[in-house]
Amino acid sequence: MSVKILEMKQESCPKARFIGKKYEHGANWGEWWENNWFETLEAIQGLPINDNGYIGAVRIINGMPEYWIGMFFPADTEVPEGFEYVDMEPLQYVVFYLHGNEKNGELYTMDTHAMCLEELKAHHLERKENDWCFERYNCPRYTTPDEKGNVILDYAVSIVG
Repeated sequence: MSVKILEMKQESCPKARFIGKKYEHGANWGEWWENNWFETLEAIQGLPINDNGYIGAVRIINGMPEYWIGMFFPADTEVPEGFEYVDMEPLQYVVFYLHGNEKNGELYTMDTHAMCLEELKAHHLERKENDWCFERYNCPRYTTPDEKGNVILDYAVSIVG
């Protein structure tokens, strides 16, 4: 595997509202670009956890993955028409700054996820089971490839705080 963890940081998020769209069978980023839905969300004051990026998130509900695309906002933020939301308790998480090739899919594999979980264990941190994992597509880390076509994806895993 050519994905490398450049850095990992422990962070936290206060009680929040995640506003976006929910998907049962994988997220559909194409419809976000086609419908300019991020423009609507960017007009609302978000939380620092967004870090100048868009969020793809997943959690396990009743044994099944629930996928989301959207952004984090202060609790009780009014939800724009046509969007869904989920309220989140305060969150402790670790962000892995993953360096790899976005085009070949290596950043999004279970092997990459397992590599991050192993790194948590090595630092004596415990994943909070069935809680949120999310990808933060930061501009410019993710949107500006290096000379070899690699980008940096922020991959976050909820931990027991």
